[in-house]
Amino acid sequence: MRVLLAGGGTAGHTSPLIATADALRRRTQDVEICCLGTERGIETRVIPAAGYRLELIPPVPLPRKPSTELLRVPLRMRDAVSAARRLIDTFKPDVVVGFGGYVSTPAYLAARRAKVPVVVHEGNALPGLANRFGARFCTRHVATSFPDTKLPHARYIGLPIRRAISTLDRAELRPLARAHFGLDQDLPTLLVTGGSQGSKRINDSVSAGVADFAAAGVQVLHVTGRKGVAEVPSDSGTLRPAYVVVPYVDRMDLAYAAADAAIGRCGANSVTEMASLGLPAVFVPLPIGNGEQALNARAVVEAGGAVLVDDGDFTPSWVRRHVPAMVSDTTRLQEMSRASSGLIRRDADDVLTSMIIEAAQ
Repeated sequence: MRVLLAGGGTAGHTSPLIATADALRRRTQDVEICCLGTERGIETRVIPAAGYRLELIPPVPLPRKPSTELLRVPLRMRDAVSAARRLIDTFKPDVVVGFGGYVSTPAYLAARRAKVPVVVHEGNALPGLANRFGARFCTRHVATSFPDTKLPHARYIGLPIRRAISTLDRAELRPLARAHFGLDQDLPTLLVTGGSQGSKRINDSVSAGVADFAAAGVQVLHVTGRKGVAEVPSDSGTLRPAYVVVPYVDRMDLAYAAADAAIGRCGANSVTEMASLGLPAVFVPLPIGNGEQALNARAVVEAGGAVLVDDGDFTPSWVRRHVPAMVSDTTRLQEMSRASSGLIRRDADDVLTSMIIEAAQ
């Protein structure tokens, strides 16, 4: 069986793609996988690093406002569809699977013209343009990460996440995880992350509270992102309680296991991973886009497993007033953990794999 997986641009598309590719390999030994992306996204780094073949087509960004760039979209789309069709003609996939983003619309069009079955997976609670388009003509194999996503013909299965996360026992791995980051084994621990590139709002607001966390006996593991900065004293990592700053973590399973609570954006991956692990969270949605991040977190917040704070309200003073006390409150964290555990499915990678095999057959 040959499978073409299309998705790129951000981790919101590439992470479930890689998790699904891994599940396909576990299920079917003779599967041949090719991934489709563009040169603009992180797929150029993370997909080859995961051991999968990657082919690139021209990106077709869709301007959010009328401009001269909008006039170029039809020509760019034609070129991208032609490139995707050439790959389909040479690779000859039995099925094309789209995860949204710039690359998926050309893949859907090329697959339809080549009469190759299509599977659509939507990561966000509010579907993007590419998957809204793909679901119009894919009437059987459409999947969503969240139960209330309005997408034609859709079936809620959850978001495919890595096995290192979906099978994680946080309590069992905690001693190793805290030792790995140089953290005290017994102190309440906060994980801070703004995504792979970082969030200036989160970095600035949390790092301003170094003294407040220390006074409350809370240690912090702050992942700034590759382009992010946290303004903290140079010796903060050696103090107790420690405030450990790292630019990037390639073992998020260890970061989650080390933490008693977390602060982060509420992209689909972050919400799914934290909620499925029962990790209490403060979610700060991106202030741009169409509001999908707040919708991603809604079910977890309404259940009591997380707190949602608007980007503009997430200030140093808000952090000082609320976060140290929250992380120090063992009873509250236990209640939040119970509230989120069980809300999010952990088996979406296997369920989506079954859908892909069914479509291919």
